[in-house]
Amino acid sequence: MNLPVNPPIPPMLAKRINDLPPGDTWLFEPKWDGFRALFFRDGDEILIQSRDQKPLNRYFPELVETLKLQLPQRCVLDGEIVIAGSDGLDFERLQLRIHPATSRVKLLSQESPASIVFFDLLCEGDEDLRNEPFRTRRNKLEAMLFAATPPLHVTPATNERATATDWFRRFEGAGLDGLIAKSVTGTYEPDKRAMLKIKHERDCDCVVAGFRWHKNGDRTAIGSLLLGLFDESGELQHVGVCASFTQQKRLELVEFLSPYRKDALTNHPWSRWKGSETDSAGGGQRMPGGQSRWSQGKDLSWEPLRPELVVEVAYEHMQGSRFRHMAQFRRWRTDKNPSDCTYAQLEVVPPQELMEIFTSKR
Repeated sequence: MNLPVNPPIPPMLAKRINDLPPGDTWLFEPKWDGFRALFFRDGDEILIQSRDQKPLNRYFPELVETLKLQLPQRCVLDGEIVIAGSDGLDFERLQLRIHPATSRVKLLSQESPASIVFFDLLCEGDEDLRNEPFRTRRNKLEAMLFAATPPLHVTPATNERATATDWFRRFEGAGLDGLIAKSVTGTYEPDKRAMLKIKHERDCDCVVAGFRWHKNGDRTAIGSLLLGLFDESGELQHVGVCASFTQQKRLELVEFLSPYRKDALTNHPWSRWKGSETDSAGGGQRMPGGQSRWSQGKDLSWEPLRPELVVEVAYEHMQGSRFRHMAQFRRWRTDKNPSDCTYAQLEVVPPQELMEIFTSKR
């Protein structure tokens, strides 16, 4: 490729804040939950580059053809690859697309085709736009893709705080996990946290049914706690982990959890998974360990605990029956009975029609 902006380059990143930033110089966009990518076109050459600067072309053949049909001859765009299902964005189906077998990729591209939501423009023709203010880049992006048809979309954007707040509340049910705030005067800064993100966060009480040792410390420090919630049938489902402890806390947890390790496998709800190398079991449950293509090389072995401890954690949103991202430790709930830790306590956000998002006023 011979573009003003050539691959590989890292995308611009965002740092997290708690609320909408003050002032009137911001443009707000929904935060899409998919695969971040940069899209390069130079004539017949197309490159879809992942956030970690790896090519994604082979995993999304249907998008390569669409980009050839709809993008200008020479350009670089920033965006997100998503898969839209009947209830919103489907990240699990998107993950399945990263498969080593070409035949499998081709089948999935037909069964669950992907879409792209664009939100920035780095170059057009022979013009490098990275030093132009975001307002200029946004206007050029809208003009470039004015006639674009699905599966290509331009993300909605607004400078109205009331509208942004409404999006933050309503669009979560469609799988969007917050808002992105961009300065209208800001330049494009690769690998810099020059944008702001405001994400959802909620509290939840979970059963602590196991833990993993920290990768450093030779079994002298706790790495993460394995969390569970009871479903309607009374089965304890593995919903995720919480971690991000200080080193001192990791050491203290070893002693704190020690009494709960005694006879932990006796009648443990996950006992049949201990030592298993599979990633699932009967009844649609997910085991708290096991290798997959997403975790190759990682030690996912785990130690059981008697499921008697309750912890309050903060989480962003659910993906099916599990936390989409790692939960954050808040406090121990010695006043709570483990049987109270059910899915019923979770806030359920109704799905929002994706077409309403795509056709929102830009």
